Amino acid sequence: MRFIKEKKIINPGQKINFFNNIVSTFFYSGYIPKASGTFGSLVAILFFIIPGFYSKVFLSVIILILFFVSLFTVPQLIKKYGNDPSVVVVDEAVGMWISVNIVAYVITIFPPFYVLLISFLTFRFFDIIKIPPANYFDKMKNSFGVMMDDVIAGIYSGVLTVLILYTLKYFGVFIW
Repeated sequence: MRFIKEKKIINPGQKINFFNNIVSTFFYSGYIPKASGTFGSLVAILFFIIPGFYSKVFLSVIILILFFVSLFTVPQLIKKYGNDPSVVVVDEAVGMWISVNIVAYVITIFPPFYVLLISFLTFRFFDIIKIPPANYFDKMKNSFGVMMDDVIAGIYSGVLTVLILYTLKYFGVFIW
């Protein structure tokens, strides 16, 4: 369990092409000096201000495309920065989107701020504590492991967010 990953360069001569860099660092948010995973998750939330981005089908397709593209873009950054580099935050974006998309499929609401906030907090919690099988994937030394531990965290987060929302609805706090 790591709250802040150390940024290190193990192979300074390794070149990273523009496409791999922008995808893997999720529009360079991975280069934020501290808590880059948290900032990557926040940048992922900003996409929900784009009209139509919250379409369940569209978001599902984007998640799948980004997941599979990342399997090919992340290895170049692993060669330069080492295993599970802190600059790689595309996995956080995919995990956040999975969490919010699970809520969309179960509750079918546009994500108001409180849904995004609950999803963000639960996702960061599960991303940090690595409940099995996320911890298994976290130990893998490849792009699949980098991506999958956050996919698992996103699934856990989505389920917990739905449970929290139904609990809040039961007590009359939020109604959708």
